Amino acid sequence: MTKEVEVVFQPEGMHVRIESGQTILEAAKLAGVDLVSTCGGKGDCGKCRVIVTERKNIGPLTKIERQLLSVNEIDAGYRLACRTSVNSRIAARIPEESRTGKQRLQVEGIKTHAKLDPLIKKYFVKLPSPTLGDNKADVDRLLDLLKVKHHMKDLRVNLSVLQELPPMLRERERDATVVVWNDRVIIGVEPGATVQRVFGYAVDIGTTKLAGYLLDLTTGEVLAVESLINPQIPYGEDIIARVTHALKGPGKQKQLQQLVITALNQILKALLEKSGVRTEEVYEMTVVGNTVMHHLFLNICPKGLALSPYAPAVRTGLDINPKEVGMCMNPHGNIHVLPVVAGFVGADAIAVALATEVYKRSRLCLVLDIGTNTEILLGNKDGLMACSCASGPALEGAHIKHGMRASTGAIERVQIDSATLEVRYQTIDDVKPCGMCGSAIVDVTAEMLKAGIINVMGAINREIRSPRLRIENEPEFVIAFKKETSTGQDITVTQKDIREIQSAKAAIHTGALTLMKKRGVVEKNIDLVFIAGAFGSYIDPKNARLIGMYPEIGLEKVKVVGNAAGTGARMALVSEMARSQAEEISRRIRYVELATELDFQTEFCNSLSIPYADLSRYPETSEMLRELGRYPKKPPPMINTRKK
Repeated sequence: MTKEVEVVFQPEGMHVRIESGQTILEAAKLAGVDLVSTCGGKGDCGKCRVIVTERKNIGPLTKIERQLLSVNEIDAGYRLACRTSVNSRIAARIPEESRTGKQRLQVEGIKTHAKLDPLIKKYFVKLPSPTLGDNKADVDRLLDLLKVKHHMKDLRVNLSVLQELPPMLRERERDATVVVWNDRVIIGVEPGATVQRVFGYAVDIGTTKLAGYLLDLTTGEVLAVESLINPQIPYGEDIIARVTHALKGPGKQKQLQQLVITALNQILKALLEKSGVRTEEVYEMTVVGNTVMHHLFLNICPKGLALSPYAPAVRTGLDINPKEVGMCMNPHGNIHVLPVVAGFVGADAIAVALATEVYKRSRLCLVLDIGTNTEILLGNKDGLMACSCASGPALEGAHIKHGMRASTGAIERVQIDSATLEVRYQTIDDVKPCGMCGSAIVDVTAEMLKAGIINVMGAINREIRSPRLRIENEPEFVIAFKKETSTGQDITVTQKDIREIQSAKAAIHTGALTLMKKRGVVEKNIDLVFIAGAFGSYIDPKNARLIGMYPEIGLEKVKVVGNAAGTGARMALVSEMARSQAEEISRRIRYVELATELDFQTEFCNSLSIPYADLSRYPETSEMLRELGRYPKKPPPMINTRKK
């Protein structure tokens, strides 16, 4: 009997099974992932480069690979997909240079509205040379000048400034620009007038993606935006897996830090090339991310985040020198890492609160920052509560048979005709489909419910007669037949896929209901719903509500805000007040640990139904199902898991 092995392609999160001994390229073709192979697999072009860390599970290096790959590349785990056979389960990462299409990553958010007041400021001065009649110390002469001309006092001076000042003063009298951080420290003295050349870098370190923004700190304008897939993904699709890897042994934690630092430097380099800004002109950087990403960026041991009571090593915001983490910006500048809330609610949630201003609104707001790890906020100026939901990688296309991340060829929109069961779909970049991303998976679940292909329990109706419905083995519904796809394989939704999306949406729904119960409110009391995050930006809010991803709140109250965490990071970059507000938000938020709530399991089980076991909480959806003839004759039973 032929042995089958699994290949997981990153960053798509695509899983595929092949026969032992087949190549990674054969697996890539079967999976339909974006991997260049100009020579068609002959080994001539050397373009199909992938990175494999489980070297014992693949065949030995071939002569062609030794010719086409450098020693450094081989040491880093690079292989040619067409020459590499697979003997056991592996994860193969496809770098950007081995791709033809670009993954779509949401980086835009709502417009920043913070008052422009950056902590980096520049002051133009004319520095006098010392004389026999005025032989004060160079730095005293500088400090006196700043005090008289710009009313600056009690300043400290970096050693780097002391090293650069004497030759500047002794060459000749010259114009100079003094760089000051937070009205406290002189971090540089530059020749000439450079007061208009002040730039900053804001980043959002997501579990799946990294987003970077280059800003002009004199105007607050965003000059350029770039993003990359988080290179830590091969070591775990979710944050718990990353923590587990970091704790495996010496160097693993540092390895994860270096991966993300290298990627953030890569993003910054691309931003600088786009805008014509020099590295030394980037004086400050702000960082947000969930608490695990926060700790790994700082190379702080995340062990406490994996064990009850899940306490972070530090809660407050931090200011660090770029050299401490290895960021390639002005070496005397500052990196500000925003505060966190708790073990699984991090600086990204603080940034979302800043961007949406829920902390100062009078109306009651529900905020869903949807992703592999979903953070939920509920509250207003009278108080905020937060929780974290392990919604899992299904929303990013992982653990779905034909799921993939949002890249070229991914089906992103789906409609099913209720009468004929014919399917219409839309793909990213309007090319032949090769899989489905998260927004399509939400659409499919909602459309299958409306068409009667699944019931409110998520079970596929085996009595339907259609060439699209197959029930011989595991029930599955065909979204795109193989003649339509780029892979030559049918793209289907299986019963297991439906169960995965039910689990993901139930986690989010449970979090929202738990916070609402603790606040003592119901759906009608909520005035605004903000949907944030890369995934949240592309889903259809109506379909998301229909399947029970969030409670049934009027769609007119729902606002999609894009990468609000990135917006919050930009606000903190340009505004000292925003940083103070971030600290205040962090102190005020009441964290709710869902796993310790008595009704958590009950709510989760009831939230597995589509949209929810108690259909009376979904009157609009219930009415629609009645009109379509899909309302269940016997509603799903309400479950109570509490011990009597």
